[in-house]
Amino acid sequence: MANTEGSKLWGGRFVGDTDPIMEKFNESITYDQRMWDADIRGSKAYVKALEKANLVSTEEMEQILQGMDQISEEWSKGAFLIKPGDEDIHTANERRLKELIGAPAGKLHTGRSRNDQVVTDMKLWLRDAIAMLTDNSLQLISTMVERAAIEIDVLFPGYTHMQKAQPVRWSHWILSYAVVLSRDVERLLEIKKRTNILPLGSGAIAGTPFDIDRELLRTELGFDSVSLNSMDATGQRDFVEAEFLFWASLCLTHLSKMAEDLMLYSTKEYSFVTLADAYSTGSSLMPQKKNADSLELIRSKAGRVFGRCAGFMMTLKGLPSAYNKDLQEDKEAMFDCYDTVHAVLQVTTGVMSTLKINQSVMEAALNPDMLATDLAYYLVRKGVPFREAHGLSGKAVFAAESKNVSLNQLTEADLAAISPLFGSDVSSVWDYRSSVEQYSASGGTSKSSVSAQVEHLRNWLKTRSP
Repeated sequence: MANTEGSKLWGGRFVGDTDPIMEKFNESITYDQRMWDADIRGSKAYVKALEKANLVSTEEMEQILQGMDQISEEWSKGAFLIKPGDEDIHTANERRLKELIGAPAGKLHTGRSRNDQVVTDMKLWLRDAIAMLTDNSLQLISTMVERAAIEIDVLFPGYTHMQKAQPVRWSHWILSYAVVLSRDVERLLEIKKRTNILPLGSGAIAGTPFDIDRELLRTELGFDSVSLNSMDATGQRDFVEAEFLFWASLCLTHLSKMAEDLMLYSTKEYSFVTLADAYSTGSSLMPQKKNADSLELIRSKAGRVFGRCAGFMMTLKGLPSAYNKDLQEDKEAMFDCYDTVHAVLQVTTGVMSTLKINQSVMEAALNPDMLATDLAYYLVRKGVPFREAHGLSGKAVFAAESKNVSLNQLTEADLAAISPLFGSDVSSVWDYRSSVEQYSASGGTSKSSVSAQVEHLRNWLKTRSP
């Protein structure tokens, strides 16, 4: 069996062939080929730094740049042929470059390690991914905000502890998730800042012994700054696991909660909303079923992503400093989380833009017992301390339950027996629209407050949109 180790980027000191099982176990080309464009961009910038340092001639630089452009075209057209021995995307691209231009290809890796090359590729790839996820998130938020503006007059029960609590605007519920998603966008943009730090030029661990202009590399590749410490630059993956994977887990946790609400609201028992057929499926056995599979899958994906985050965190725990092959686990986690969040955001946008609300059912679900707090506020406005008013309202609830009637069916005499401050004007309490309108302070559920929230988010979207 012929010795192929010498053809590998690391093969000079090895004798004999790698075990085929180990070869497959070790390779990452099956998934890291997704970074082909980032790898080529990094190499094109690096050869310019090599030329400036007089490590390649201008002619050799031009050959390498032209070769890389041809490789890029092959990848773009799906014509790039991965061959046995292409261990990773770096090996594959350099092997192909040598086939195209010969000996000058061997100079490209001067002073560079796959350790700083791979983390540069990942940062370039993730930077583009963050831009796409930001756009997806902004589209979802915009869809929700505009829906809230249109349906601002719809009331429905607000729930705490899964029990009917107080009347609120349906738009208030929508905006509660739009706000949390806006924080997710802010967090994502913060991650982009910390991701956008150039590691290239750090070598394997100690830096580069050559006069590589890292500022040139930074400018060429569009990074904001240059890494401070080469060991940190090549051996840490904060931007992947502690930031991006956690961000994905948190974002999908929020969307999972929203999906859970909508699943409940879409059941026959609630019937507040109806999902579009495009985001529902049927049963293979029960013809009457319309299942909210889109929402169930959104809910499930949160667990998938968090599993990736927790798994990679455990990979990192206890690693010695600098680069270790364990870090190869980062790419599949990063790709999978991106793909998952990208899909979830798009599906959620589709769900939110097409679902229909059943306004009459929503408002019929309101009941006078939900106005028990308003009854207490009625007394507060007559000078009763809130804690005492709360107790008196509770007695009114107990009286209604004892008589097996709703709260608004208590007579003036019933209420006067609880407190002489209850007068004939107490009837004004039993109006749901008046109830929501009293919450006019910033952040409340009155029409003016919800309108202000809509305008705030519209303005925020303008500042975040490209």
